[in-house]
Amino acid sequence: MSSTTRGNARAMGAASCNGIVRRMVSLPRSIIGGLSRAMGHGIDLVGIGGRRHNNQHQPLMNFQWPQHPQEPLIVPEEWAFLTSFEQQFGSTHPFFYACQFMEALKIAEDEHKFVFMYLHSPQHPFTPSFCRETLSSELVTQFLDANFVCWGALADRGEGLQMAATLNAASFPFCAVVAPSPGNTIAVLRQMEGPLSPAELVEILQRTVEEQGLAFGGGAAAQVKEEERTRARAREQEKIRADRQLREEQDSAYLEALKLDREKEKLKHLPSGGRAQKPAQANHEKFRPNATQKQYGNGKIAPSRIRETQHEETTSNKAKDPQVTKILIRFPNGERREQSFLRADKIQSIYRYIDSLGLPGVGNYKLISSFPRRVFGVDQMGITLEDAGLHPRASLFLEPSE
Repeated sequence: MSSTTRGNARAMGAASCNGIVRRMVSLPRSIIGGLSRAMGHGIDLVGIGGRRHNNQHQPLMNFQWPQHPQEPLIVPEEWAFLTSFEQQFGSTHPFFYACQFMEALKIAEDEHKFVFMYLHSPQHPFTPSFCRETLSSELVTQFLDANFVCWGALADRGEGLQMAATLNAASFPFCAVVAPSPGNTIAVLRQMEGPLSPAELVEILQRTVEEQGLAFGGGAAAQVKEEERTRARAREQEKIRADRQLREEQDSAYLEALKLDREKEKLKHLPSGGRAQKPAQANHEKFRPNATQKQYGNGKIAPSRIRETQHEETTSNKAKDPQVTKILIRFPNGERREQSFLRADKIQSIYRYIDSLGLPGVGNYKLISSFPRRVFGVDQMGITLEDAGLHPRASLFLEPSE
C-alpha cells in the first residue's frame, strides 16, 4: 500500500479510526430473527469456516466454479463473503464464522470476547490492497483468531448491507469492534474506515481490548470477582470460627490441667493420715503450701521448695494484674507447674524459671505449644510473651533436646 493511498484514506476516516465510538445501536428486526433461522437450518457453524493447517485455512468448500463467466454461482447467504474473499485473495485469512450475525454474537458472548466485523466491498478501490496486505497477513490473522470472534459479510447484500446502514458506514474497507448487549442492541466500541497496515490494525484492536475490556467485558468478570469475594468472606468466617473453637478448646484444656495440678499438689502436701480422707473432703480442704513444706536434716527447707514458694507467692500477688501472663508448663514425667510472668517478659524468662527449679533429669530442652504447635527455642528467646501469642495464658510442653 503506497503512502499516497494511505494518506488519502487518513483524510477520509482518521477520526473514526483513532477515536472510541462506544455507542449502543438497535439491530434491525430481520437480523434479530437470523438466530432462529440459523438454528432451524442446523448449520455446522464451526465446520463452515474451515480449520487452519500450517497457518493456512483449508478451502471453504469444494465448489464447482462455473465454466463460463455467464453462469451464475449460487451459494448460501452465510457463505457468500468467504466464497468471494477466497476466490480472489486465497484461503489465508482470519477465521471468519460463516453464520448469521446474531449467532456470531452468541458465540462471542459464550467465549467472553468481542466481535470483529468486516464489511467487504469488492468494488471499492481500497479493498484489494487491504484484503491482500492486511487481512491476509499472519500478524493480523493470529491476533484476531486469539482475541476476537470474526464475522464478515458483503456490504451490498443481505445482513452486510443492513449492518452497513445500521452503523452508517461511510467509507470502505469498513471494520468495527462490537460487543453483545442486553436486548436487541449491540455496543459499538470502535469503527475503522479506510485502509490500515497490519501493525496499525493490530495496535488499534489491542488498545480497544485494553480500554473497553473492563467496561463491556466486565459483566462476567464482575460476576467472577464477586464470587471470589464471597468465597474469601466464607473462608475468613470459617477461619474465625476455627480460631474461636481452638481458643475454647485451649481454655478448656488449660482449666482442666490446672484443676488436676491443684488436686495433685493438695494430695502431695497432706499429712500421711490425711491421704485416706474421702475425695470430697480433700477437695474442700484449703491448700496452704507454707504449712506443709518438707524439711530435712538440720530443719532447713529444701532449696527447690524455697524457690517454688517464692514463685507461688509471686503468682498469688500477680493473679489479678492484667499485665500478668499465666504459663502452665508440662514436664515429660507428667508433672505440671504454673507460673505467672509479665506480658512484656521474654521467652527467656520461662527458661530461667525452669532452670531455677533444679529439677532432676532436666538438661537440654525446648518449649513447645500444642494448640497450634509451635517451638520456642533459642531463636525465640528475645520475643515477648505477648508477641509470642502466650498472653494472657498458655500451656507449654517441655521437650528434651539432644
